[in-house]
Formats: sequence, C-alpha cells, structure tokens
Amino acid sequence: MIDKTKEKLNMKKQWAKFIIVLLLYIAFLIWLKSWLGIIVIPFIYDAYISKKIRWQWWKESEGPVRMIMSWVDAIVFALVAVYFINQFFFQNYVIPSSSLEKSLLTGDYLFVSKLSYGPRIPETPLTMPLTQHTLPIVRTQSYISWPHWDYRRVKGLGTVQQNDIVVFNYPAGDSVMMAEQFQPQDYYQYCYSYGMQCSPEAQRPVDGLSAENMLAHYNRIIADGAAFIKDNKSNFGSIKYRPTDRRENYVKRCVGLPGQTLQIKNRIVYINGKANKEPDNVQYTYFVKLRQPIPDELLIDLQISTEDVISQNQQGYLPLTARAYNTLKSRKDLVESIRPVTDNDQIDVYKCYPLNGNHNWTRDNYGPVVIPKKGMTMKLTLENLPVYDRPIRVYEKNDLQVKNGKIYINGKQTDSYTFKMDYYWMMGDNRHNSADSRYWGFVPEDHIVGKPIFIWLSVNPDKYGSKIRWNRLFRWVDNIK
Repeated sequence: MIDKTKEKLNMKKQWAKFIIVLLLYIAFLIWLKSWLGIIVIPFIYDAYISKKIRWQWWKESEGPVRMIMSWVDAIVFALVAVYFINQFFFQNYVIPSSSLEKSLLTGDYLFVSKLSYGPRIPETPLTMPLTQHTLPIVRTQSYISWPHWDYRRVKGLGTVQQNDIVVFNYPAGDSVMMAEQFQPQDYYQYCYSYGMQCSPEAQRPVDGLSAENMLAHYNRIIADGAAFIKDNKSNFGSIKYRPTDRRENYVKRCVGLPGQTLQIKNRIVYINGKANKEPDNVQYTYFVKLRQPIPDELLIDLQISTEDVISQNQQGYLPLTARAYNTLKSRKDLVESIRPVTDNDQIDVYKCYPLNGNHNWTRDNYGPVVIPKKGMTMKLTLENLPVYDRPIRVYEKNDLQVKNGKIYINGKQTDSYTFKMDYYWMMGDNRHNSADSRYWGFVPEDHIVGKPIFIWLSVNPDKYGSKIRWNRLFRWVDNIK
C-alpha cells in the first residue's frame, strides 16, 4: 500500500515537472528570435527533459497498457517531429487550381522551403500537425487561438526576388463564411457583390461625389453586404476570423516588390515604368469559335485541360499560352475565329482592389500603385486612401477614420503614414483566371510562408489510368520562368 502511495506521489511529481518544462518551453519560444534558438531546442530536450522526466514509465508495465502506450509514444513523437519540421524547415504543398498554369499545373506537389525567406515563429503554436485550420472528417478547428504571439521571422537564406513563385497566406482570408460551399471564397468580394444588390446606397449615382463621399459610399455598400450575409446565416454560415498563419495557403508569382511602382497596361505589367518580363507560359483568355472539336492529341500537346474545354463549351472562351494561340489560329480546319478577351467584353465578374474605391481599374489596365516598403512614409490623400486603408488598418492594426475631410490615425490628424512592414504584389500566370493582388491587394511580409523548390510529384486529374506526369517529377521551380 505504501509503495503504491509513493508511486502515485512520484507520478504527480513527474507531471508537475512536465508542466513546468512545458511552460518554460513556451516562454523560450516567445523569446526565440534567431536560428541559435531553434538549434538549442533539441539540446534542451536531450540534456534536461529526457533525463529529468520519467517519460517512459509505461515500459515497466505489462499487458495492454505497455502495448497501447508504446503506440501513443510513437505517434506523439512523430507528430511533434512533423510539427517542428513543417514549422521551421519545409512543407508539402499541392497546386489546387489553375491560377499558375501553365507554369505550375493543377496536381503538382511542391517541396516548399521555409528556410529560403526565413521561417516564421508560430503565431498560433498550439495546432494539430499536417492541418492548416480544419481537422479532416470532423471539420472542426484544428488549432487553439491562445496563446497568440506577435509576428517574428528568423533571418532566412535570402529574400523574395522579382518573379519568384511564392507560397503565402491568403490576405483576404481573415474572415471566412463557414458554409462549406463558400470556402475558401473571398468574403469581401461577396460583401461588395451583395451590397451592390441590396444596399440603397448602391442606387446613388457616383458622378460628382467628392473623394470623401465616394469613400463613404463604397464603405456603406460593403457594410450593407456584410449585414446581408450575417442575416442569412443559414445560407452562408457563421463568419469566422482566422489568424494570419491559419489562413489558406496560396501560391502566385511575385511581380512587384516593396517600394516599386506597378502598373498594368493592356495586360503587360510595368515596374517603375519598365515592362516586366512575362513568364514563358503566361496565359490569357481568347474567344474561340470552333468548326469541330479539338482532337485529343492536340489538347495534350497544347496542355489544354478538361477545365479549359468546359470553359470553351459553356462560355465560348479558352485560356491559352502564346504557343497554343498561334497553333489554333493557324488551324483553319478547326477554328473559325479566335480573338483576345478585352475589358470591353466585361466577363470579369469581380471588382478590382480596392473595393471601397472607384478607380475604374481592371485586370488588364490597373494602377499605377506604389507598393509599400518598411520604413517608407507615404503621403495620404482621400483619393489614395482606399488603396492603403487595409494595410494601415488591418495588417498594421491602426485605428483609421475620416472625419470632415481629414484623415485620423489612432486619433491623430495626419496626411502621411510610415509603414511597418514590407508588402508584395502577387499574380498568377493564368492572368485571366487568377484571384490575385488585382482583387485583394498587397501581401504583407508576415503572410509569406516560403519558396517552392521543386516538384516532387505531379498528378494529372484529367487523365484516366496512370495519372502521374513523369516528365515533371523533381523539376526545379526556379527553372520555370
């Protein structure tokens, strides 16, 4: 009896030590700011935790307890190892959509390096490994919101360069409609769209409105759209906030760096007044009228997907590379007519960023816009405020208001703002079929996840039988220009 009492007392002491060490570990992560800290973690485990805490007490047990605990021990170790590796070193990512085609294809599996731009210290560290925000099957939240730490990043091997393909957290994914059919749709585009349908403010003509009244006009429309979505919870689901590192992972090409001036003129991206080199496999959309269906062998040769064919059958237009366009144009036996889709065709159903501005910008003619840089002081006016409203108010967490024609930040009247972070401009290579910075704006540095290094697997969703694209295996992403 005395031995059992001592054993229970020892067990309580072990758990007390475990809790103390866990709290010290969390405090250590809060302090962690360099690679030195990350390297020290395994030594703390080996030199102290593994020797001072009796982790494997179950090895002295018999029967099912020992068997069950051996499996628990192995699973816990694997989960901790995966969490650590995914958080600080590398992560697997699969291309879910056609926004980067034909550079990266739907079904490409990427090895994404966290070291390239520096791993972020987790903002929400208590999460189930191998999940982004939702547990599979049960569809519940996979992370605990507390503790929540401020953004910090360990110095990486390099920085984001012009035309890098980058994985990042979706900036507009801070608010999500939880009904499954609306994930991961752009909540703010829905607010604007429904506001234009149901808000009395939408009936008001905008011609002649001052910049201040124009800003108030669009803010009212978006607010009314948000109220409509909230009132129709049975259709849209509840509106949930997601922390930065729990937002959807997106992959796009960085076409604009901090401090640069970006403008799109007739589809071509200009950086500081100079045309940026287009990716070799950039795609644009063309109206195509066929005399007969495109043969399967030609579809394969031109990498025209089933999704593309459906688009042509239903809407009459196809996304094509320059090579595919020239090939089809020359095939008079197949193609009756082919021409580029332009702004005048008005097939783009989404409003370009900023949603609360009236710049009349389009996906093919946009800007100019200055991309904020850390330490850059920007002159603010009521005309350019909608462009920088979200970075100032949401990403850098300031109170921003306009009263009587004047701008107030954190209660103080001002006509300028100094940015605290670097920002980037991301676009897909499938230029007419990509939800990118033209629709939701800048990508802050705290949203940058990592750099894809190579394609380790590629699966063709359109193909029957063997779906593996063998020619894409272990292809370096940097070689995809």
